[in-house]
Amino acid sequence: MIGKLKGIIEEYGDDYVLLDVQGVCYLAFCSSRSLGALPQIGEAASLFVEMVVREDFIKLYGFATQSEKAWFSTLISVQGVGAKVGLAILSTLSPSEIASAIALQDKTMMGRANGVGPKLAQRIVSELKGKIPDLGAIDAGTLGLQSAIGEGATPSNIADALSALSNLGYSSAQASGVLAKIIAREGEDIEVAKLIRLGLKELSS
Repeated sequence: MIGKLKGIIEEYGDDYVLLDVQGVCYLAFCSSRSLGALPQIGEAASLFVEMVVREDFIKLYGFATQSEKAWFSTLISVQGVGAKVGLAILSTLSPSEIASAIALQDKTMMGRANGVGPKLAQRIVSELKGKIPDLGAIDAGTLGLQSAIGEGATPSNIADALSALSNLGYSSAQASGVLAKIIAREGEDIEVAKLIRLGLKELSS
């Protein structure tokens, strides 16, 4: 099994990179996020690799970080999520945002990725609840929010506040962080309007 490759960037495609490892060129399919993180052609690079073996093919999937690789393996374990959809999700959402979507059971966020319809988005967040592959991939705010709201579906006031803050341009990580602090201080029964107001105050301070 191939776990990591180090070599020189030989070529880029829309969804792949060709890496020259001491004269042997490996083609690895990547998310747009990973492709964007790699250096220019002719420069040294390293890729974390997931090798997928099927009866009719063997393909390599490359990732700029271990957390992306871990999430890819976790995502494709869900029925209906193949490698292409897994890469589409990783191209659209960061590991932290995927963790937030699952922790908050936010199928709308998951559905932003190409090829992920409402039913598949619901299946992903439901089946992966509690199956975070790599704690290093989750920001402290998300972990705090998970701890603050406990197990189970996210209360509507918290979900609405998170959505409102995200619509105002704040990242999921930023919004989750401040909401975790507020909920720990005020309790999870806080009215959504007050939660948003306090969240904006925290974010602008």
